[in-house]
Amino acid sequence: MQLGLDLAQQRMPFTEVVDRARFAEGLGFAGVWGFDHFVPMYGEGPGECFEGMTTLAALAMATERVRLGLLVTGLTYRPLGLLASQAITVDHASGGRLDLAIGTAWYEAEHRAFGFDFPPTGARVDLLEDACTILPRLFTEDDVTHAGKRVSVEHATLNPKPVQQPSIPIWVGAAGRKRSLPIVAAHADAWHSFGDVEALSAQSAYLDECCARAGRDPSTLLRSASVSLEGAVDDVRREVDAWAAAGFGYLIAGWPSGGRAKVEEFAPLLADLG
Repeated sequence: MQLGLDLAQQRMPFTEVVDRARFAEGLGFAGVWGFDHFVPMYGEGPGECFEGMTTLAALAMATERVRLGLLVTGLTYRPLGLLASQAITVDHASGGRLDLAIGTAWYEAEHRAFGFDFPPTGARVDLLEDACTILPRLFTEDDVTHAGKRVSVEHATLNPKPVQQPSIPIWVGAAGRKRSLPIVAAHADAWHSFGDVEALSAQSAYLDECCARAGRDPSTLLRSASVSLEGAVDDVRREVDAWAAAGFGYLIAGWPSGGRAKVEEFAPLLADLG
């Protein structure tokens, strides 16, 4: 089991975002995560909110070991070729520490506010399927041509290729059984969803079935969920154990209201997880 920490890059100066990333790295977290939005997601009213991919590029230069990701990147916010190029840039800036987590996006009001198209659900799932096909090819091949349902590329080549070989890991945040989870099973390196152990265990079991239909060993798909650090250490430890017993190998912890002092209480748990 590995633990990542959500930095929540909002309502603070950028120096604090960097300090949190360094703090998490020093404490032993496996990864630091932000979100991919343009307005604050937590709390009330306006406040600072830093763009996700450029934040990761900055954190890449400020850290040495910890992996970096956004939970998750809305595919509606950037052209797919731009996202691929940004991902390669962050991967090089970090020396190969990027986890590229993608999803269909959900926040319609944000799209309207900033002029992003917000297609119907089916079209956004089409976009997810295109991304899961095109991104790995742009990371590993030259002269890529692919006619997708929503995105097509013609003779596209990105250089340099990523530091990570064979490719940058692709995480997918998804819950839909009809199309999204089968896409995860067919393409993703890791899957993240939100819910309790019981609910996500059922989704995970369905993913096993999807993997079997896709001819994939289910054990090759990393399962990830979210965990709160608001409770007592022993209670959180029991929850971590329950997730591990359910076959999950990664948990992303939200930044607690108690701040750094509260996070530091979990140093022994991080040490035990190695």
